[in-house]
Amino acid sequence: MIRVRIDDKHFGEAQVLGRVHFDIAPGECVALVGPSGIGKSTVLRILAGTDEAFSGHVDRPDRMAVVFQEPTLLPWRSVLQNLTLVHPDLGTAGARAALDRVGLSGKETLFPGQLSLGQQRRLALARGFATPPDLLIMDEPFASLDPETAERMLALTESLMATTRPATLFVTHDRAEAERLADRILRLDGTPATLGDLT
Repeated sequence: MIRVRIDDKHFGEAQVLGRVHFDIAPGECVALVGPSGIGKSTVLRILAGTDEAFSGHVDRPDRMAVVFQEPTLLPWRSVLQNLTLVHPDLGTAGARAALDRVGLSGKETLFPGQLSLGQQRRLALARGFATPPDLLIMDEPFASLDPETAERMLALTESLMATTRPATLFVTHDRAEAERLADRILRLDGTPATLGDLT
């Protein structure tokens, strides 16, 4: 069970989160929705362990994968190397299989800059799922895509999640995406005095 217990989060003097408490069961997908600037990505960073300056605690597994809105790829490495450097145990054959699952077979020697945004997002998904994670964190992974590409990405993500069943926190501003992928939807909102209250 993944447990998030955020009691307070400040950036300097500004409070950005109040009480945010929730759990994610193994295999469950939880969508976190809310208006822009309310603190959704801050919750994500705290869960991922990249922001530890908060009051509270988080229980998370060691084996995690994070898929960001902007694909965090190594531009000077090939598509294949972007997988094998992060997952050295995969080997070339395993990396090729992971690329095939996301429709990037034949793109192994290209560099990220030679891929479309949709292909870069697929590569980021391949990297996230190459070694099945216990916890998957996705931050607006379908934003800025045209409707046809977004639909293909949603279908691909559904398929990968159904196969691996990680516990998932999915941050989105799109209610339809949340309803399609998530088992449960949490809304983050608040007032100026208690920003981001959620229980």
